[in-house]
Amino acid sequence: MKLDKQTFKLDRATGIGYFAIFAGIIGVAVCIFGFKKFHAQFFYAYLTSYIFWVTIGLGGLFFTLLHHLVDATWSVVLRRMTESVMAALPIMLVFFIPVCLGMDELYHWSHAEAVAHDELLQHKSAWLNPKLFSIRTLIYFVIWFIFGHFLYKISIKQDSEGDPEQKLKEKMRQISGPGMLLFALSITFAAFDWLMSLDPHWYSTIFGVYIFAGSLLSILSFITLLVVFLHKNNILNEEISIEHFHDLGKLIFAFTVFWTYIAFSQYFLIWYGNIPEETVWYLHRWDGNWYKVSLFIVFGHFVIPFLVLLSRVPKRNITMMTVMSIWMLVIHWVDLYWIILPNFNHHFHFSLIESVLNIATFLAVGGLFFAYFWFTFISQSIIPINDPKLKDSIKFVNS
Repeated sequence: MKLDKQTFKLDRATGIGYFAIFAGIIGVAVCIFGFKKFHAQFFYAYLTSYIFWVTIGLGGLFFTLLHHLVDATWSVVLRRMTESVMAALPIMLVFFIPVCLGMDELYHWSHAEAVAHDELLQHKSAWLNPKLFSIRTLIYFVIWFIFGHFLYKISIKQDSEGDPEQKLKEKMRQISGPGMLLFALSITFAAFDWLMSLDPHWYSTIFGVYIFAGSLLSILSFITLLVVFLHKNNILNEEISIEHFHDLGKLIFAFTVFWTYIAFSQYFLIWYGNIPEETVWYLHRWDGNWYKVSLFIVFGHFVIPFLVLLSRVPKRNITMMTVMSIWMLVIHWVDLYWIILPNFNHHFHFSLIESVLNIATFLAVGGLFFAYFWFTFISQSIIPINDPKLKDSIKFVNS
């Protein structure tokens, strides 16, 4: 079940990875130019692209942890995909270096003079300071690397050695228990550090859950598009059926509702409490033309996918699932843009420079991230061939 010349043109498979690397290099070149000419704008564009790709990696880690923890059957055929995505997370630590370099531009609390004249920042300085910020980021990636590395290593071992007594399967399940707990804590605090602290006066206790919901939607959409691509090239046509598309559709629908519940709960509680340092965050996203982006997210992140995926038919239609997966990835990027950019520009407007920087940073981070994922994916069996539940997963039928 490896990608070989009998099932897929290996040169084309390798070419996809090289094309991603080429796109990444082009993006890096433009980023270097943008960094020199448009310092502040570059870092905000870079952070948006960085968070977009790292959330896909985190979604892959969560999906894998959850799969083992609940001993799922239907998702066995998809497991190698999410394992390969989470395996790319460690390189995102390298891509975090530009965020550290741009700390002065991105994070108001990183300026000593700003802290000295702001009583609230003084109270938060024990947590919000450059040194601890960098240390915590390192800790987050260590957690993600440890669990991702061991789960992937054991999974590959299961491929090569088999697992007749299901000892390896049980070992992965045991690792996923503490892994899930530490994942929940790490993604929450990473969201607080990297995104919420862009406006250090604002806070929301459920902001981490909000980012998590977007992460899971992004990985589900990413997996769906990957399966569509493989099917178009006659790969896994018999192993991954319309039943699996149906389940992916159900999960995208379910977590669309979950994301909306968290987003509305956060907004409603802040609106009802009417505390100035909380409400100002939403006011910034209603000033100028930002209200158009806010309304676009309301309809694009909830109303449209909710209505489209409400019934059974679209979930079993590959074309519709393809369109909705692309849409969910686009709206996830827009959502992150909406979270990050108002901290730089309170009056939203399109500009050529900003568009170029957004595309360049997206290609720079995404191209290299995807290339690492792709070469990891095609280097091993693309499904876990010795998983005890593989046959049941292939034969899975929705009730």
